[in-house]
Amino acid sequence: MYEGKVEKNLDFRSDTVTWPSPEMRQAAAEAMVGDMGYGEDPSVNELERLAAEKLDKEAGMFVTSGHQGNAVAILAQTGKGDEIILEARSHIYSMEKGHWAVIGSLVPRLIKGVDGFLPSDQVRANIHGSVNEGFRTSLLCNENTNLAAGGTAIPVNQMREMYDTGKELGLQVHTDGARIFNASTALSVDVKEIARQADTVQFCLSKGLAAPVGSMVVGPQDVIDRAKNFRRMLGGNMRQAGIIAAPGIVALTKMVDRLQEDHDNAAYLGQGLEKLGFKLSFPVKTNMVFVDLTSVGWGKEEWVSACAKSGFKTGVRSPERVRLVTHYGIERENLKRLLEDLASII
Repeated sequence: MYEGKVEKNLDFRSDTVTWPSPEMRQAAAEAMVGDMGYGEDPSVNELERLAAEKLDKEAGMFVTSGHQGNAVAILAQTGKGDEIILEARSHIYSMEKGHWAVIGSLVPRLIKGVDGFLPSDQVRANIHGSVNEGFRTSLLCNENTNLAAGGTAIPVNQMREMYDTGKELGLQVHTDGARIFNASTALSVDVKEIARQADTVQFCLSKGLAAPVGSMVVGPQDVIDRAKNFRRMLGGNMRQAGIIAAPGIVALTKMVDRLQEDHDNAAYLGQGLEKLGFKLSFPVKTNMVFVDLTSVGWGKEEWVSACAKSGFKTGVRSPERVRLVTHYGIERENLKRLLEDLASII
């Protein structure tokens, strides 16, 4: 039985730094396990079934990370030399080390989105349909929530427009839904409504849902079967993985509803910083607050030092701007203290 104590985790750098809850640690300690490569780990199998059910897809697949999940989903729906459409500032393009090119021999076609949304006319203008035109465009990727747009949740009607446009043009559609449950929370819609606007979806267990490890890919059975071959290729067939899958089950069954708390805390923090004279780079939509330090004449050194005095770790996106991410482990009382300390310093 787990009897340890979970301390506060006052770290703004990302929601990837969340610590597992006591219930997750308990689940890991008591997990039923087996060989995932043989399909015999009961905890992994249950997690995959539950993920598919939650997002109303035929099948699910447990992967080590969001990067791996996006990679295998993309590889399973494209052929070498194909072109894939990506939003110009998307996480897949800017942060995932070019797996689509290195492993898949794929060519990115970048479209500048509007708050993460890819307008239909822009998608149609960037399609190549045959080898006579050069590359064959085979996949459209979107991202919800959209990190580069300030953690914005893309509305269902816009997701539907991107999906319908993709299908009209004969494309597969993949959603990088690392924080798709944040999107559904912000939009007050069932996550299934967002997931229906894509053939495949990747989402993270180890961000706002606070599991220690892993992400999920869900989609049609045949696509997931192909993706599992790529998972094996990339070393993702783990042994006795139930130890990390069991906390993922807790994440999906117990941690989704508490995401609203993170959003409320982010809004509270953003409002408090504005009262102190800081300007926000984006309106606070989910669990992210982007702050312009120059609005109070600060640089990153002043900001990091001030947060450290309140016990917070913080990352700096650039010398002028920081991103603060609220998550499990950061509570309202901690934010009140931070704002009071910042006020005294200013």
